[in-house]
Amino acid sequence: MTENTLVPLHDELRAVDVTHMWHPYTQHQGAVPPMPIARAVGACVYDHLNKHYIDATSSGWVTLHGHAHPMIASAIAEQAHSVEHVSFAGYTHEPAVRLAEQLVRIVPGGLSRVFFSESGSTAVEVALKMAIQYWVNRGEQRKLIVGLENAYHGETFGAMAVSGRGAFTAPFKDHFFKVVRLPDPSLDDGESAVAKLQRVLERRGKNVAAVIVEPLLMGRAGMRVWEGKTLRAMRQLTEEHGVLLIADEALTGFGRTGPMFASGAAEISPDIMCLSHGLTGGFLPLGATVAREEIYAAFLGNGDDGAGKMFLHGHAYTANPLACAAARASLTLLDEESAGRRAGIEEVHRGKIGELTSHPMVKSPRVLGTLAAFDLAAAAGGGVARDGPAAPGLEEFALKHGVLLKPIGNVVYVLPPYCMSPGDLAEVWSLIGMWLEVRG
Repeated sequence: MTENTLVPLHDELRAVDVTHMWHPYTQHQGAVPPMPIARAVGACVYDHLNKHYIDATSSGWVTLHGHAHPMIASAIAEQAHSVEHVSFAGYTHEPAVRLAEQLVRIVPGGLSRVFFSESGSTAVEVALKMAIQYWVNRGEQRKLIVGLENAYHGETFGAMAVSGRGAFTAPFKDHFFKVVRLPDPSLDDGESAVAKLQRVLERRGKNVAAVIVEPLLMGRAGMRVWEGKTLRAMRQLTEEHGVLLIADEALTGFGRTGPMFASGAAEISPDIMCLSHGLTGGFLPLGATVAREEIYAAFLGNGDDGAGKMFLHGHAYTANPLACAAARASLTLLDEESAGRRAGIEEVHRGKIGELTSHPMVKSPRVLGTLAAFDLAAAAGGGVARDGPAAPGLEEFALKHGVLLKPIGNVVYVLPPYCMSPGDLAEVWSLIGMWLEVRG
């Protein structure tokens, strides 16, 4: 197509979108029509005029190895010619079985049973139901869940219930089950969170089904980083009191924080782990909840006992073969070369964010693996970052200069796909520096 034909196509798509689409996280009253994307390759996406934009946030934190990676695309295409989907209730297939086998090999020790779903939210729903029913099946009425202030676990009802309170959850607050909340572990070195967990377990441990955390990195709360020693202390307490620990690694899994999993970086193994986001390399939706064998065993039984104990949960697209094929290819790409690229990204982050630390608007600069973030001075003491005003004009400024950035409230962050070159990553940081100078 020529540019003359591409311009009308670009405009037509935006017009039809405005007429029929309802986008997430969007106040459509007065919103600028979204930019149509024509294709995406590597660390960049392209519009219909072939202008490229560096994808600095991995398209919603899901793109691991880069857009349109040929190995993952080929795996999906090959699988589509055999089994594209089949019910997973009473049937099985090689892509799911082999993927489960791969996952069990790389997750922290002791996790052996894989339950597939369709997203990070559904992986959390599965984990919560699994934890509560585990105790019911054992004859114990442990129904209390302990979570973290400012946490984010998704937008289905169970996931919202265990998340922190704010704009995401406010309209639904009367519909959630009760959750005991620990102080945000990114504050005061996590000491308050550990101390309260100890008090809760000493007083109400026999009523607690599980503690759920985002290991080391609380994403939607504003990329808040917390210490591995805090997580280790929490794990020790849950073990001492016989309470399950759920690690929601939808964001942190598959190398985002440097090592394969944040739980592993903290040298702990949870009882249940939730996975999604980068599981398929960003190609297709897929969630996985991985549990210990003793949890699985509590759901086994015979006759009427078996019918009452089984896990009555499922999804129409559970273990979709195409998604499983994509995930298998993505896991294969998490090799030594990938680890080197992740280390290179972290090195660039540390150098570039270090250059900005003297700027008066830059507060609390932090780097964790492939994630780098800082708070804007205007956010000092402003509460939960995700509920604050967006960094004024940064997204629009970046788009004009060929970079996709998506600040969370007053938190600026960069979370690139692993294929991003040092030059492109430096360009992203240069753009952020330019914006800070413009802002003064």
